[in-house]
Amino acid sequence: MLAGVACWSVIYVMLPKPMWVYVFGHELTHAVWTWMFGGKVKKFKATAKGGHVVVSKTNSVITLAPYFFPIYAVGVVACFIIIKLFWDFREYAVWFHLLIGAAYAFHVTLTWHVLKMRQNDISQAGYLLSAVLIWLGNILVLLVSIPLLTGQVGVLTAVSWCWIETGKVLQQIARWF
Repeated sequence: MLAGVACWSVIYVMLPKPMWVYVFGHELTHAVWTWMFGGKVKKFKATAKGGHVVVSKTNSVITLAPYFFPIYAVGVVACFIIIKLFWDFREYAVWFHLLIGAAYAFHVTLTWHVLKMRQNDISQAGYLLSAVLIWLGNILVLLVSIPLLTGQVGVLTAVSWCWIETGKVLQQIARWF
């Protein structure tokens, strides 16, 4: 995974940003989350300069989903799940992890890149709510995906470790004050 992160980082720094790919994924994420909440997508547009979707239903999660839901990394996982149904996956696991690292790094770097500019999604949801949902959404994605990808520890164990360590940090902060 770290090799994938490194590969994407070199591309990010040395080549032009693939903004159409990012914007397409951003708008697709709005559409996917709209469908998950039972809404309909009426219009979809994505260009390198921006995009938008017109949906029948929206909420703060749908509005902010592109900032915490790495759609391309999810796509890599979906492809490899399908591949695993038909072929022995173990000899290709290294490619899976490389692509996951690159796709997640793509999500993080380009999300950070666009967040430096004014985003209608953020102002629409409100800056404080946006910051909290984006932060918690990214943490949740990592808490669920890393245990699933590594197979070394269960999701509930990872969540309980996070809960315990967060409590320790909060206790330390309280002692300072």
